[in-house]
Amino acid sequence: MTNKSGTVSGWIWHQYLKAGTSSATVLGYAEKELGKSYSYGATGPNSFDCSGLVQYVYKKAADKTLARTAQAQYSDYTHVSSSSLKKGDLVFFGTSTGSITHDGIYVGDGKMIDAQDDGVITESITAAWWHLVGYSQPVSLS
Repeated sequence: MTNKSGTVSGWIWHQYLKAGTSSATVLGYAEKELGKSYSYGATGPNSFDCSGLVQYVYKKAADKTLARTAQAQYSDYTHVSSSSLKKGDLVFFGTSTGSITHDGIYVGDGKMIDAQDDGVITESITAAWWHLVGYSQPVSLS
């Protein structure tokens, strides 16, 4: 293994290395929650609110503890443009970047898995009842 600048190289014992989390792993954990009920403030495993679902999935899939609320999840992580959006990234909704009220996990093709009044479902990120504010990438997914 060599550092970024190429000035130092050496060996690392393979058990110290941890493979990155893939988008397929994140989506797999999210899909396991489809059909579960919605409950405001719920963080799983039997029911969820939107940010509780996101937090639960990322903890299970990537061993990453995300902030608890949709606003904090938006504020805490690297924002990405719509052209850079990847499966497993987070999608945020609200009235502005300072008033995020909902989030979900992007699954591709303009859809997300989220927890809302109808429970944990897959739906369009351009549904008329959501005002899309932005995207973030809490971890780099492979």
